[in-house]
Amino acid sequence: MHFLDSQLEDYLSAHHDSEPELLAKLNRETHLKVLQPRMLSGPLQGRYLAFLSKLMRPKYILEIGTYTGYSALCLAEGLREEGELHTLELNDELESMALKYFGASNYGQQIHLHIGDAALSLKSLDRPWDLVFIDADKPNYLNYYQSLIPNLKPGALILADNVLWSGKVLEEPDPQDESTIALLEFNTFVQKDERVENLLLPLRDGLMCIRKK
Repeated sequence: MHFLDSQLEDYLSAHHDSEPELLAKLNRETHLKVLQPRMLSGPLQGRYLAFLSKLMRPKYILEIGTYTGYSALCLAEGLREEGELHTLELNDELESMALKYFGASNYGQQIHLHIGDAALSLKSLDRPWDLVFIDADKPNYLNYYQSLIPNLKPGALILADNVLWSGKVLEEPDPQDESTIALLEFNTFVQKDERVENLLLPLRDGLMCIRKK
């Protein structure tokens, strides 16, 4: 679902920094070789992620849902020199592509890919996260959020992708549609959570920006 007129989207695309060459190659390869390439963050959202990261200069970034590594590379652009980015991915078939592009970037030594169940991976990671990007299995968004938010320091930022879910959040959900129901619950919970400030942006498929008070 497009939330903006296609001409407006083209205008937006013409008024942000160009996609770095390495990311453009990853973008093309993902579309050629991987199922559901629309899951890729893409240039507009990618430049937004990089922009936020550069503003924050985080030391520790957590990403839940690596896919082919595009968003991780965008987020890594703002890492401090001593910083770390840990990205969690369930699908081991995507590992080789992500690692190839991480290794070809300037951040290869700073990005750590963890393959396996994200909930289990989180238990083994103990970092004072500055920036978190959630773009994984929708039914677990609230579980990830609830496990992370108590230990985040004030000013830490969580970004949750796809929270508009192609506009399905405006419709009465099918009782069997686990993802839509989960996202509705997540959005409502965050809106009522007095520990945070939040802003839902209509960027691509909806990006919830959450700041720990």
